[in-house]
Amino acid sequence: AGWLAGRHGSRAPTTVGGVCGALGAVIVTVAQTPWLVAAGAILAGSAGGWVWAPYSDIVTRLVPRQQQSRALAIITTGTSGGLVLLGGLAVLTALGSWRLVWAGIALAAVAAAVVNLRLVPRTMPTARPDGRRGVSSLASALWVPAAYSIVYFAVVIIYFTYAADILDRGTLPAAAVPALYAAIGFTGMVAVATGGVAQRLGSARVAALCLVTIGAALALLGLASDSLIATMASACIFGAGYMTGSAVLAVWTAELVPDRAGAAFTGCLVVGAISSVAAPALAGAVIPGLGLGALLVLTAAVSLLSGVALILHGWSRRPTSVETRP
Repeated sequence: AGWLAGRHGSRAPTTVGGVCGALGAVIVTVAQTPWLVAAGAILAGSAGGWVWAPYSDIVTRLVPRQQQSRALAIITTGTSGGLVLLGGLAVLTALGSWRLVWAGIALAAVAAAVVNLRLVPRTMPTARPDGRRGVSSLASALWVPAAYSIVYFAVVIIYFTYAADILDRGTLPAAAVPALYAAIGFTGMVAVATGGVAQRLGSARVAALCLVTIGAALALLGLASDSLIATMASACIFGAGYMTGSAVLAVWTAELVPDRAGAAFTGCLVVGAISSVAAPALAGAVIPGLGLGALLVLTAAVSLLSGVALILHGWSRRPTSVETRP
């Protein structure tokens, strides 16, 4: 995404992401073999990687500085709308086939791609620093948000991977799973306020509170998954922590490296993506011995302790704002 933006401008990878999302969803919709389903899912899943980080560059170049944090938070919170839409599309599974859900996703991806092309201004490519020097400077500035990304993406993917599974094992109605995703989406809307909250409290402190919130949601799901009320409460708590946690990462990286916001965000996303792959694999290996409920509680403890450690380590200080830089 960074390479493409450097050659053709930041809107180019967002356009590629829209195409990948739509094409991947169409492939899954019509697939007749597991391998084709997997290929389509991977292609559709790549859309987030193409689209997410380049908007940081678009915002820092086109939006007034005092409004950038708010804009980044609003853009990232768009995921909440996607989760609400996904919960609604899940009704199509009961009415017909799971393929209808993917067909709906394909239509939504096409609509998003068209909106992106029509409304997002085209930006010119920007000069990039030398590779080794650029990477080292980013690593020096971003090691704390990168460490946060490792924990954040790991605990989030554990929740998403096993929430539906643990609900299916219980006595809850079948509608509980789509309702869970819709609840996450609705409560995640609070993340639109992340920019203002981060300016008042500091991005690191907000990130720490998000880890604590996600930890509470994981613990509640692991300990009381047979209760519909507890499950919905867990989803609502998780939605707020999950969406605010992703929004604050976009705001945080743009604060620390305002001249290379997209590259900074991309670096943290890559680290988080690796964590997202490793965490379910590790979880799957220990579930036979621990049990799913115990795994969720253990993951909750990791999230809670990481949030506390982030605060105690002294990274809760408010960062120097862009406006005060020489």
